[in-house]
Amino acid sequence: MKESSRKQGAASPCAACKLLRRRCAQDCVFSPYFPADEPQKFANVHRVFGASNVNKMLQELPLHQRGDAVSSMVYEANARVRDPVYGCVGSISSLQQQIDVLQGQLALAQAEVVHLRVRHSTNFPGHGLCPDSPSSSGSPSSKQVSPQDNKGIFSHMDMVDEASLGESMWSC
Repeated sequence: MKESSRKQGAASPCAACKLLRRRCAQDCVFSPYFPADEPQKFANVHRVFGASNVNKMLQELPLHQRGDAVSSMVYEANARVRDPVYGCVGSISSLQQQIDVLQGQLALAQAEVVHLRVRHSTNFPGHGLCPDSPSSSGSPSSKQVSPQDNKGIFSHMDMVDEASLGESMWSC
């Protein structure tokens, strides 16, 4: 648990008590998590959840879980201030869309590598992907891969003919 920013007996209230314009008691549930030097942190949480709800949530939790709960509330409150409709769900959705786009780009790049290897192995027989070829170094990029392992790659590629790959690339 964080040490309170106010000293024993000092009159400086925590950010929550300051915003709520009340006296900050020694056993204030907010003071360990909302120090006086971070007023915006509590202001956003108060705006989204309300001080009474935050107080209830913190009092219902064991001490060792309160810090994580406050971090979650602060994150959600800040997200709600930035995006009042979707909050952190909007951020998660945006990141998921980025992941989907990047996975598609990765699949295309992997398929292109396979395509180039097939073309290279047909142009230079004996230097392909077969394990006993002299160019096989044991590195991940030179290991033999079965066509079944790459179904996900080929499902995105119209230009790669899987049947011809099976005949030319996978037979050593």
